[in-house]
Amino acid sequence: MANIPNLLTLLRIVLIPVFVALFYLPVPWARLVCALVFGAAALTDLLDGYLARRWNQTSPLGAFLDPVADKLMVAIVLVLLVQADPSPVLALPAAVIIGREITVSALREWMAEIGSRAKVAVSMAGKLKTTAQMIAILLLTLRDPLLGLPIELIGILLLYLAAGLTLWSMVLYIRAAWPSLMGQEVPAESPNSER
Repeated sequence: MANIPNLLTLLRIVLIPVFVALFYLPVPWARLVCALVFGAAALTDLLDGYLARRWNQTSPLGAFLDPVADKLMVAIVLVLLVQADPSPVLALPAAVIIGREITVSALREWMAEIGSRAKVAVSMAGKLKTTAQMIAILLLTLRDPLLGLPIELIGILLLYLAAGLTLWSMVLYIRAAWPSLMGQEVPAESPNSER
């Protein structure tokens, strides 16, 4: 179903190869333009869900595409950043974030198969993780100091914060799904989990 929220989500996916191409341009302004592209993609992430709810344009396609677009953009950009700076300091939080996304996506899929998808729904703490992650990636893409601020260091610290929140949210997901994973009856109410 073509509507503006879905088109914004599709735009986020289209921006991925644009980001990749710009990332490898051998020009001094490439990182700045990449940061702008990532920032635009992050804005579409904020807008698509808000507009879908406000205009009552939620759809199964949008519900499927939105998390896919988010995870693709984050995983691909993290891989590019680690490839450009192959240090354990950057690789560790990137591996944690990507590994968690794979684990939680598989858990969500399995929970949906048994009819318990709502047990692993997104909550406010998950949004905090996403916000820290997006700002971290934006700063790490930009990399160079800005207005005297150590942009890269701030980005790394925020990425570690995002990785910590990512692990916390994964634990909450697994805790919410644990009775189902153990083959026990799922309680009527389970603790909220994160994105």
